[in-house]
Amino acid sequence: MSSPVTAVVPEPRSDGIRIRRATGTDSRRLTAMARRSRAYEGHYAPMVAGLTVGSVYIETHRVHVATDADGTPLGFYALLLDAAELDLMFVADRAQGLGVGRLLIDHMTAEARDHGLDTVRVVSHPPAEGFYRAVGAERTGTVPADPPVVGWPRPEFHFRLTPEG
Repeated sequence: MSSPVTAVVPEPRSDGIRIRRATGTDSRRLTAMARRSRAYEGHYAPMVAGLTVGSVYIETHRVHVATDADGTPLGFYALLLDAAELDLMFVADRAQGLGVGRLLIDHMTAEARDHGLDTVRVVSHPPAEGFYRAVGAERTGTVPADPPVVGWPRPEFHFRLTPEG
């Protein structure tokens, strides 16, 4: 297993994976994916225990979901345009290591760029630090703990976006 800082992120496989805009009907499945994530077991569990990816949230923000050929969600992200921040990013446990996270990040940065953003902030789950470094995010600081839900400091990253040309 790779350490969080030296994680190897595979090149994405297309294998029928499609990224589409989430709809309110995705709410229950995206919420379940986040709450059941093995990345949030143990002392990290409080962070997602009450998380709800509600239909209003989905309709208000740029939420996109990666699905397999059968339409089953494999992962999702939520981009907050006003804050220029990646608010949520989850890959289903069964889809870890398939390149879904990289596909979602590539999609998110293109989406951000299309909406005129030149940077996107990410406050990361500590074990995901290696992933964000591997997909091009630059560590810019540390966000202090915010008890009772977040009892640990979290790495802060920025994706610096350059115009596609």
